[in-house]
Amino acid sequence: MRFSPLPLSGAFRIEDEAFVDDRGRFSRIFCARELKEIGLEQPLAQSNLSLTRHKGAVRGMHFQRPPHAEIKIVRCLQGAVFDVIVDLRKGSDTFLQWHGEILSPDKGCALFIPEGFAHGFQVLEEESLLLYMHSEFYTPSSEGGVRFSDPAINIEWPLPLTDISERDTSYPLINDQFEGIDI
Repeated sequence: MRFSPLPLSGAFRIEDEAFVDDRGRFSRIFCARELKEIGLEQPLAQSNLSLTRHKGAVRGMHFQRPPHAEIKIVRCLQGAVFDVIVDLRKGSDTFLQWHGEILSPDKGCALFIPEGFAHGFQVLEEESLLLYMHSEFYTPSSEGGVRFSDPAINIEWPLPLTDISERDTSYPLINDQFEGIDI
């Protein structure tokens, strides 16, 4: 695995180092020892799959507050998505900045998303399947989100927006009182 820093402090693209032969390919997608180098100190607590059926659908922008703030590693197993992260860390040099990457099986990469970041994605191909690995258990009382269309962040989604949940459209807009997440 190779780690490439992203423009948002503490976030990385994890690139596979595939072994390819006539039978296909083999890639290591998780190594606790190597991931420790970029900040994954604790064991992973849970893994989730997310299947989104329709092109243009948006999920996000979600996070968990302390004491259940989580590191996420996100990989696309089928289809393609425009994966977006937003730095919500109080006092961060990249506070309220966003970064997007196209994830697909062909690209052979994942995103390492630190604590204090919101995460979401837009589906670029029908039937897109994502694998999430989390450093903390899902805790509903710590769940939070920012609106995918918040003008304070101004995410540039690549496709017209379709299929957005009521929850994701109901997050309040960021205002002057929002200081960020204390990590």
